[in-house]
Amino acid sequence: MRRPCLVGLLLVSLSALGTKTPQAQTRPRARQLGIAPGVFAPGPLNAITDVPGVRVGHLTLIQGDDIRTDVTAIVPHPGNLFQQKVPAAIVVGNGFGKLIGSTQVKELGQLETPILLTNTLNVWEAAAALVDYTLAQPGNEEVLSVNPVVGETNDGWLNDIRRRPLRREHFLEALRSAATGPVEEGSVGAGTGTTAFGFERQIKGGIGTSSRLLPEAVGGYTVGVLVQSNFAGILTIDGVPVGKELGSYDYQDLDANVSKLRGGSCMVVVATDAPLDVRQLERLAWRAFAGMARTGATFQPGSGDYLIAFSVAESVRIPHHSSARTTEVTLLRHDRLGPLFQAVAEATEEAIYNSVLRATTVRGRDAHVAHALPLDELQRILKKYGRGK
Repeated sequence: MRRPCLVGLLLVSLSALGTKTPQAQTRPRARQLGIAPGVFAPGPLNAITDVPGVRVGHLTLIQGDDIRTDVTAIVPHPGNLFQQKVPAAIVVGNGFGKLIGSTQVKELGQLETPILLTNTLNVWEAAAALVDYTLAQPGNEEVLSVNPVVGETNDGWLNDIRRRPLRREHFLEALRSAATGPVEEGSVGAGTGTTAFGFERQIKGGIGTSSRLLPEAVGGYTVGVLVQSNFAGILTIDGVPVGKELGSYDYQDLDANVSKLRGGSCMVVVATDAPLDVRQLERLAWRAFAGMARTGATFQPGSGDYLIAFSVAESVRIPHHSSARTTEVTLLRHDRLGPLFQAVAEATEEAIYNSVLRATTVRGRDAHVAHALPLDELQRILKKYGRGK
């Protein structure tokens, strides 16, 4: 898990439809470079917000020369999520992390709050803000228990994480700003202070997203993925060993102190409108790690790699109160899950590419620098291997 000089405080709230930063105009997404993993087409936005009703909000906090931190909110549907819960599953690729709310989701298979992503030492403030947000929703006046879900990566290389600068209002602002539409990517929100795929030269990680729209012949469902990339590995793009070609990759110098390697982390959030129950969502979630592995992730010992998957399908929502003794749901057959498995792997792979391609260079704590992936070098390398445009 994971850290140019500004005076005073710069607080940027970026909703999914919010003001575009300079990076949005200068840094490409994967498909603009001819990188299009897999066989299925993306949705119209190629984002998690292609899944109906899903909203994303960012809050980016930059202060002085050592605060580079963040919040990203993912809201599954526009109604009262506590009163109309969605089926959800959490799987753990590597458990070195502080994922709040995971045990109840595992026990009940339900998500009753939005998901917040932030830095490692601010998860408790985020959880408290989610409780406040939920209790304040109309219809929740009698609620006495809330299970907030908060994921994190450690941005302590670029950010003075020990100061724990994020406060209740920051998390609430990310939730309030959540919107449908295009999702800002790169060095924003929960990706502000993250790094990825670096050793001697730290490569900037960040927020990335992608989606897949299945053909009607296999259901016509949408799968959307959002990632907070902050993990170790040897960057591989479309099968090309980019990290090795750049001369910046783990274990390149075995005489060096291997303990210098930072494990990093990755939070992956998957949304779909396919009618799936918790067991099916768990199976879907595991396949997302296939996409992560294709990018060169090596799931190091100190890495917290978590997958949260949920379905927004109306037929599988769980009302908080009901007078009925039983419930009926319509589920996709297990033998029809194959296209969704393919789609989630493809979308996760592309979301990670977008997270590093869109990220800008960031200088932070102790003059540490995380460099944007060099586009000219990348295009030269891709061309060498017959990839890209």
